[in-house]
Amino acid sequence: MSIRTLMQHTVDFQSTVPGVRTVPRVLSIAGTDPTGGAGIQADLKSIGAHGGYGMAAVTSLVAQNTRGVRSVHTPPSSFLREQLTAVSDDVVIDAVKIGMLGDTQTIQTVREWLPQAGGAVVVLDPVMVATSGDRLLATDAEDALRALVPLAALVTPNVPELAVLLNEPVATTWEDALEQGKRLAAATGTVVLVKGGHLGGTGCPDALVEPSDGTLVVTEVGGPRVATRNTHGTGCSLSAALATVQVRTHNWHRSLVLVKDWLRGALEHADELEVGQGNGPIHHFHAMGISDTANSRPFSEQAWELTAQHRAAIGTLGFVTSLGDGTLPADQFAYYLAQDALYLRDYSRVLARASSLAPTEAEQLFWASGAKNCLEVESELHRTWLSGRETMPEQGPVTKAYVDHLLAASANGSYPVVVAAVLPCYWLYAHVGNTLHAQWTAAGAGREHAYATWMETYADPAFAEATSQAIAYADAAFAGASGHDRRAMLAAFEASAWYEHEFFDAPTRLDLRESAKLP
Repeated sequence: MSIRTLMQHTVDFQSTVPGVRTVPRVLSIAGTDPTGGAGIQADLKSIGAHGGYGMAAVTSLVAQNTRGVRSVHTPPSSFLREQLTAVSDDVVIDAVKIGMLGDTQTIQTVREWLPQAGGAVVVLDPVMVATSGDRLLATDAEDALRALVPLAALVTPNVPELAVLLNEPVATTWEDALEQGKRLAAATGTVVLVKGGHLGGTGCPDALVEPSDGTLVVTEVGGPRVATRNTHGTGCSLSAALATVQVRTHNWHRSLVLVKDWLRGALEHADELEVGQGNGPIHHFHAMGISDTANSRPFSEQAWELTAQHRAAIGTLGFVTSLGDGTLPADQFAYYLAQDALYLRDYSRVLARASSLAPTEAEQLFWASGAKNCLEVESELHRTWLSGRETMPEQGPVTKAYVDHLLAASANGSYPVVVAAVLPCYWLYAHVGNTLHAQWTAAGAGREHAYATWMETYADPAFAEATSQAIAYADAAFAGASGHDRRAMLAAFEASAWYEHEFFDAPTRLDLRESAKLP
C-alpha cells in the first residue's frame, strides 16, 4: 500500500478521540514566493497536505522565481504586528512556523508577539539563503536570529545556516554537522534538527538533538537521496509539516519519520510539476493522485505493508539482535520486562474493552481470554525474571505514550479501531519471537540461551494460533466497517506498530544518551 496519506489515516483516527486536536491551526510567519514553491505559499500547501488549517502573516514580499530572487520589499514592522495580533486576537493557534524574517526589526516584532501564541508549538526555520544562493537575511540581523532560537521548540537549519547560528565554519561531513547540532542544542535548550541535504553522498540522513534532563538525546533518521534538481522550498515545507504533525503526535521523532516519508514522495514526484526553468518546487500534494484501495484489500494485507519499515527497523535494533544471540545485558532485559509488566496491566484492560464491544460471543470470549492471559501466563514470565527486585521502576515515557494511545483508541468506542490498536502486540511479538527462535534453532544452540524462555513464549504454537485468530477478527471487522473506520483502523495499527518499535528500542537508548551535561 502506498502511504497515500498515512497523515490522512491519522487525522481520521484522531478525529474520533476526545480531546485530540483533529485539524491543527497553524500560523506561518514568512516571506512570499510568487511561483508558489517556497515561503508562505509552500507552508500553506504543507500544512494542508498534513490535514492542518493554514494561516499566514507576511514578513516580506519577495519577487523571485525558480532561478533566483530579484528584489525584496519589507513592509513596516508595525503592519506585521497588526497581522499577528489580528490572528491571535481571534484564533487559537496550535502551532507557529517561523520562516524568512529578513531584518532585525522584523525579528524583534515576532519575538515580542510570540507570548500571544499561548502554548503553540513553535518551529523556527532560520531562513538565510534561498536555494538559488540569494541571501534573505541581513548580516546585521544574525545576532537577533540567534537570540530567537531559545524561544522555539524546534529549530531546523540546513548545514550552512547551522554554521551561521554558531558563528563557525560550515560543516563538510555528517559527523561535523551532528557535533554542531549538539553544540547548538546545548547552548539554547532547543531541539535541533540537523539535516544532511546539503552534504554529499547517496544517503540523506537527518537527526534530532533533544535536550533532556541535563543530557542530549540524538536520534538519527536515515533515508535515500532523491535524484532531482527540483528542491525549491524543501526547508520551508519540511518545517511547516513538522509544526502541523507535532500538534498530533507530541513526539518529534515520530513527527520526523512521518514527515520525512511524505517529503521523499514530494521530491520523487517533483519533476511531474514542470514548474520553472531553475530549481523547481516539490510536489506537496503528490499523494492526491494515488487511488485509494482501502475498500478492496483485506486489512491484514494493507496493515502489514504499512508497517514494513517498522518491522525492518525492529529487526536491526541492538536490543533485538542481542536478545536473539543471548548477549543482551541483564539490566536492559530487566528494564524491558519491568516496563512490559506495567504495559500489560493496561493492555489487559483494553483487551477487556474489546471483549465488551465485540459483536459475537466467540470474539467476546477470545479477547476476554487474551486479557486473562496477560495477567496470568505472560505476567508469570515477568515475575520469574524480576523476582528479588525490591522496587519496580516507574512507567517510562515510551510505555506511557503507548498506553495512552491504546486507552485513547479504547475510549473512542469503535470495536474495529480497538482491535486494530491491540493487534500489533500479538502480530509483531509473534514475528520477532519466531524470527529469533528460528535463528537460534538454525545455529544449533540447543537450550543454552539466556533468553530461551522469552523466545519460546512468543514462538509457541498456541501464541501463533491466537495471533492468527486476532488477525482474522481484524479482517472481519474491517470488512464490515465504514470507510471512516477503515482508515481509522489503519492509523491505529500503524501507531501501535510505531510504539512497538519504540518499546523494543527504549532499553538500549537509555544507555546511548549523550553524557555531556548541558550548561
